[in-house]
Amino acid sequence: MSVRKREWKTPKGEAKSAWVVDYFDTAGQRRLKTFRLKKEADAFAATASVEVREGTHVADSASVTVEKAGKLWIVSGESAGLERSTINQRKSHLEHHIVPMIGQMLLSKLNVPAVRDFEDRMRKEGRSPAMVKKVLTSLGSILSDAGERGLATRNPVRDIRGSRKGRDRRQEKRQKGKLEVGVDIPTREEIKALVSVLDGHWKPMLLTTVFTGMRSSELRGLRWQDVDFKKGEISIHQRADQFREIGPTKSEAGVRTIPVPPVVISALKEHKLKQAHGVDLVFANPDGEPRSHTNIVNKGLKPAMIRAGVTVGAGENVSAKYTGLHALRHFFASWLINRKEDGGLGLPVKMVQERMGHASIVMTMDTYGHLFPRSDDGTELAQAANSLLD
Repeated sequence: MSVRKREWKTPKGEAKSAWVVDYFDTAGQRRLKTFRLKKEADAFAATASVEVREGTHVADSASVTVEKAGKLWIVSGESAGLERSTINQRKSHLEHHIVPMIGQMLLSKLNVPAVRDFEDRMRKEGRSPAMVKKVLTSLGSILSDAGERGLATRNPVRDIRGSRKGRDRRQEKRQKGKLEVGVDIPTREEIKALVSVLDGHWKPMLLTTVFTGMRSSELRGLRWQDVDFKKGEISIHQRADQFREIGPTKSEAGVRTIPVPPVVISALKEHKLKQAHGVDLVFANPDGEPRSHTNIVNKGLKPAMIRAGVTVGAGENVSAKYTGLHALRHFFASWLINRKEDGGLGLPVKMVQERMGHASIVMTMDTYGHLFPRSDDGTELAQAANSLLD
């Protein structure tokens, strides 16, 4: 690898000069790269020599733009059979965030400072912290896909994430805060009030949600063959996505069996008798297809909340206090965790993880760990202190 000065004259006779790095890439092909300043050429030569030796160098002329790599990434997802919602999210991140800012940058020039600048620009333009995180994840995925195609040898997003993993996790926890009963999680009294006003075809659906904690997609994809009336159990094997397409659960852990109380079984039996013969889905719409999530929330959950008096505001401005089915999922988790003397089941964390369908116990503890009863409260703490000081 050599660095040399090149001098020439323009057709008008004007003297020009530049610095050229002459080298062979990892494939043995000769490459020339020109710089205005010698220090720039020297810096490139130092970096390129290491990359060539390690087999990680990609010349600019052999690279592609971030936009081109992003399109190939979308094609990869489509070929792998990813869900339509996932493909749409990829397209949205690429079209609305990545391409406008760094779409024309070559992958070979996308380094840690460039990614950090991209991150800062997204924040300055008003993207939320959650959106910034999601878009960076997509960019990292684009670079991984490009690496598999031989179009990139570095993944600066992964480098950044690796260097700040612990810090980002702590910051994310601070931003999210802990779920609070009465704020994020309905209280026992609120659930009692809600259950008391349920009627029609919304009753079995919302009762099932309260006592199984099923995700909306799992609820909408539930089949009658997965309801065991004799054992009092509901098994989850599939889900319906936002486009009402049936597919596998969110993860392997999503496949699970949940015991349910008699009140749910009775409501489901009554519901089945009223439903048209031959309908496969438990909570199908009149056409026998999965209901939309929006329909369940706006036509079922929110009106029931208002009838039950579980509201915020007053007069014409009154509205449902909890506006999503996930609030009922949170309640189910708290019900599993709470002591039996407090009206809960008092289950250990591993069983809570299994019934919630969490992929890892870490997810369960990160979300609900603060709800588990402490064994060093009250009387136990006083007894321990007295024993120590006696």
